[in-house]
Amino acid sequence: QRLKAAVHYTVGCLCQDVAEDKDVQFSKQTIAAISEITFRQCDIKEYFLILCRHAKRSTVTTEDVKLLARRSNSLLKYITQKSEEISSSNMEQKEKKKKKSSAAKEGRTYGEQEAAVTENEDSNMA
Repeated sequence: QRLKAAVHYTVGCLCQDVAEDKDVQFSKQTIAAISEITFRQCDIKEYFLILCRHAKRSTVTTEDVKLLARRSNSLLKYITQKSEEISSSNMEQKEKKKKKSSAAKEGRTYGEQEAAVTENEDSNMA
């Protein structure tokens, strides 16, 4: 039931985004119908469980979601794009944490280390 509510909420948010972009409106009945179709089409619980069991895992991965979305090229493209954005954001955060921890080990502040890196890059360019 909670999963169904989450799907309904997400569909509502997506419909609102589309409505703003395309200058159209969606009725509550339309959003409910799209939510129900989405939920039935994916039959999320069973597919995810089957995929995880088949792969001998207990965690649903991004690849599982992409596998389910492959029937809809636009949905697959959207999920892939968002997945890549999240991955790159995570990588940037990891890099920042690495820099902070190495700066702390050297006794410098993060800002001082960034300035040193910038100076080093500038001298390499010259």
